[in-house]
Amino acid sequence: METVDTFDAIVVGAGAGGLCAAARLASVGKRTLLIDDHDYLGGRAGTEIIDGHKVNIGAIALELGGVFEETFEMAGAPLNIREPKPATVFFLDHKIVDVSRGGMGMLIGGLTRKASKILDEFAKARSGSLPDGRQSTEDWLNGYTKSKTVHAIFRNLCAAIFAMNTSEIPARAFLTYFTSKGAFKRFGFHPEGTMGAWQALADSIERNNGEVWLNAPAEQIVVDNGAVKAVVVRKGDTLVRVKADIVITNCGPKATVALAGPEHFTADYVAQTTERLKPAANIVYNFASREALMTAPGIMTFGKTRRLCNIANLTATCPELAPEGWHQYVAYAVPKPAMGDFDSGAEVEEGMADLREQFPGFDDKVKMLSVRVMRDDWPAQRTGAGYDMDQATGIDGLWCVGDAVKVYGNGGTQACAETAKIVVEKVLAGAPEVATA
Repeated sequence: METVDTFDAIVVGAGAGGLCAAARLASVGKRTLLIDDHDYLGGRAGTEIIDGHKVNIGAIALELGGVFEETFEMAGAPLNIREPKPATVFFLDHKIVDVSRGGMGMLIGGLTRKASKILDEFAKARSGSLPDGRQSTEDWLNGYTKSKTVHAIFRNLCAAIFAMNTSEIPARAFLTYFTSKGAFKRFGFHPEGTMGAWQALADSIERNNGEVWLNAPAEQIVVDNGAVKAVVVRKGDTLVRVKADIVITNCGPKATVALAGPEHFTADYVAQTTERLKPAANIVYNFASREALMTAPGIMTFGKTRRLCNIANLTATCPELAPEGWHQYVAYAVPKPAMGDFDSGAEVEEGMADLREQFPGFDDKVKMLSVRVMRDDWPAQRTGAGYDMDQATGIDGLWCVGDAVKVYGNGGTQACAETAKIVVEKVLAGAPEVATA
């Protein structure tokens, strides 16, 4: 094994959080190495080509505004996002309900007499009055309405954004997201698939004297006397040692502990990786059709379904994603439970039953491109909202970013970008590396 180089910082994992962290570091002059064990960028938010279709592996919607867009501006990277209008609609009893002007009040106001009380709780949450974190969103909602349609809508909103059922996400986290976080107010699709955005960030890293190594898994994070020293990387058949005083991982705290060795962390930190983190699963259906299945150009959230939560009409705004003459869609379902063991085959079929019910003649109209169950070591979320760990690890120079260390109540790529900003700012300020419970 040889030491090939020294960098100011090494980022392990080219998912959303890792790419944002590396791009930020490189943009301020830090010589940065970004590595990933896959041959593509984006991790669980990457893109693959299937039968000429650009198919996103997991996440599809990229948020405009906020920290995510700020990262691209800071890095000098183009963010070519097209916003559908309306961006979101609901599909209730086979009818499209556009709430782009009336919002949540318009939606639930027509479904339950208790709408005003529910909306009052949102108003209280905006002023900082929130549940204590132990009550689930389902239990919180039960206090105001028994309407099955309202419960179904809230369940599918939670499923679409957090890959969690309302029985699994704390009401505090749900309300925090919708009242003080991005809540997908502005989002769009990339005409090259999500990989277009990730490639723009990778290009900026290399323009700023950094390097990006794909097919280059981290084999070990070297720690000595409480501080990070290097990362051992496999390049082809060779192991190389790359020195750096700053290492940021985007592979989650659990994998970080495995790479660095549990003996270097506090017992509490190691325990949190198995006791606090609660991975959340979803099922992603990518398909295409010759005739349009829906008229809404953005994301359509369903009402009462078995497992299906929403569907995105990708080619309405980005026809480049599909070969000419094809309409391309992606639908998401969340299993029950999403944060626990389940029968993948049975849950996939539940989602398929929903698709057939919502779109009569579905099997005869579509070409299935892929069905992906995001779970176990490749979950939709490394931990559900409300169950995140700290970005700090307790080891000097070693930090985590991504969807296991989100700010409370946040979600999506915006949340991953936010963790990158927080960590990079602390690194640049020379903040001590202290993990909190």
